[in-house]
Amino acid sequence: MATTNVALTRDALYRRVGRRILPLLILCYTFAFLDRVNIGFAKLPMQQDIGISESVYGLAAGIFFLGYVIFEVPSNLLLAKIGTRKTLCRIMVLWGLTAAAMMFVSGATSFYVLRFLLGVFEAGFAPGIIFYLTCWYPPARIAAAMGLLLLPGPIGSMIGGPVSSWLITHTEGVAGLHGWQWMFLLEGLPCLVLALVVWTTLADTPEQAAWLSAEEKELLRRDLAVDGDTGTHDFRQVLRDPRVYALAISLFCLISGLYAVSFWLPTILKENGLTDIGSIGLYSAVPYAFAIVLMVVLGRRSDRTGERRLHSSIAALISAVALAVAAFTASSFVISLIAIIVATACMWGAYSVFWAMPSTYLKGTAAAGGIALINSIALLGGFLSPILIGFVKDATGSTEVGLLSIVALLLIGSLTIYANRLPMSSGQPARPDQTAAS
Repeated sequence: MATTNVALTRDALYRRVGRRILPLLILCYTFAFLDRVNIGFAKLPMQQDIGISESVYGLAAGIFFLGYVIFEVPSNLLLAKIGTRKTLCRIMVLWGLTAAAMMFVSGATSFYVLRFLLGVFEAGFAPGIIFYLTCWYPPARIAAAMGLLLLPGPIGSMIGGPVSSWLITHTEGVAGLHGWQWMFLLEGLPCLVLALVVWTTLADTPEQAAWLSAEEKELLRRDLAVDGDTGTHDFRQVLRDPRVYALAISLFCLISGLYAVSFWLPTILKENGLTDIGSIGLYSAVPYAFAIVLMVVLGRRSDRTGERRLHSSIAALISAVALAVAAFTASSFVISLIAIIVATACMWGAYSVFWAMPSTYLKGTAAAGGIALINSIALLGGFLSPILIGFVKDATGSTEVGLLSIVALLLIGSLTIYANRLPMSSGQPARPDQTAAS
């Protein structure tokens, strides 16, 4: 009976932790993702208004990640010193102002500069909140929590399509501005309000959380100490660890697929016969609705079974096959849309479970810098994939060849995830009697 009570107490505690920290982080990350991909919906009217080519758009979409990569590791190493709350507030204020300033884009140069600055100012946000989650959840519970934390990717794309399209069409000409200018302004400024909420409500660690009792803090401390000696602890070890770079290559491949779809889905839908911006926005939301469901299901199943590699690698493999089908069936709207739905959902499912691997392997002072290093290398995929598709489309008039190159990367990602056998916790929850005894 005592062990059952301990298990029930632990489950209730983690549900409480989730309710206190996850909704705010998810909301902030949703705006972060929306502000980096909303140019996909602004692209079509911007091309008409200011005259930008497909390759200019592709380079501007990707240059965000160049700024992000350069400053990501320093940002996360600073986070480990000054805390998550201060770091997130600084990031959100600067990125919110820059995202809103996208309304002033008037040509290729201003487009490049503002997108680069957006990446610089947002650098460290995603790995920062992933690292933050490892301060609250032990290895056995991290995948399900990670699946929820990463939902803003598909949520941002799902609501971003209809909302961005609605703003573009319904604010056109208001106060002499184009609809896409209003979209950037109205989707950027809320980040300033969220920064204030983070500053006033977020606790850096469980020890600083006034809403936890002493007993609850002690239970979290014991759970977080489980497997504390497993994995890499020092950032200098991270820099010399080939398994970390294998993780980065795997994530590079996954991110190449994620952002290729995020930035080019509206264009792909237009090539498949949709011409109305509102319809494109609504149809572009459908794949992400399925992605949300799959992320939650895979995350929970991965925690329940304690298995990470197969969950992530098989999902990546399915996404590669589905994206290839989408590339070859552009003439059939229904088949192509179904294939894009499957590909997108499986990419996000693979991505969410993947993050349970480095988050469990990297420990101590290595976690903040190591997670940022993996993400920095991987985000080069977000830089290169939209540029590749843009240049291919300018050269051939079609996105098919570009999508097939992404298919190849997803296949490589699936193989490298499967082959990377990390010495980490199995992910199995500790038995209640073991915890009670400790």
